[in-house]
Amino acid sequence: MHYRIQTTKTQQFINITSKVADEVKKSNIRDGIAVIYVPHTTAGVTINENADPDVVRDMISMLDKTYPVLGEYLHLEGNSHAHIKASLMGSSCTVIIRDGKLMLGTWQGIYFCEFDGPRNREFYVKIISG
Repeated sequence: MHYRIQTTKTQQFINITSKVADEVKKSNIRDGIAVIYVPHTTAGVTINENADPDVVRDMISMLDKTYPVLGEYLHLEGNSHAHIKASLMGSSCTVIIRDGKLMLGTWQGIYFCEFDGPRNREFYVKIISG
């Protein structure tokens, strides 16, 4: 399934767990995997804590500290930091489906990670039986 997402900040994490869970439910697949894929070079996807919003703020803050927006980059577009951060997060993640539900830990959520926004973005969810 293809999703469009509008980011509103230069850098932000958007919780997409419910969208992925809805796809699992619609698929009627009891056991398998869900693959989440982001087709962008300055955005990614990750799984992390969804209970305390300070975790997301801390992650963005520390990524900025390590890979600042303004750095000694050669890329002329001025968004090298976003390419690096997106590569660190990755362009896909996989979650096991058991008994028709995502096998996420109690505190885990799936996040679309924007590093060069705001932009119109997209991501894909593929449910595979198995």
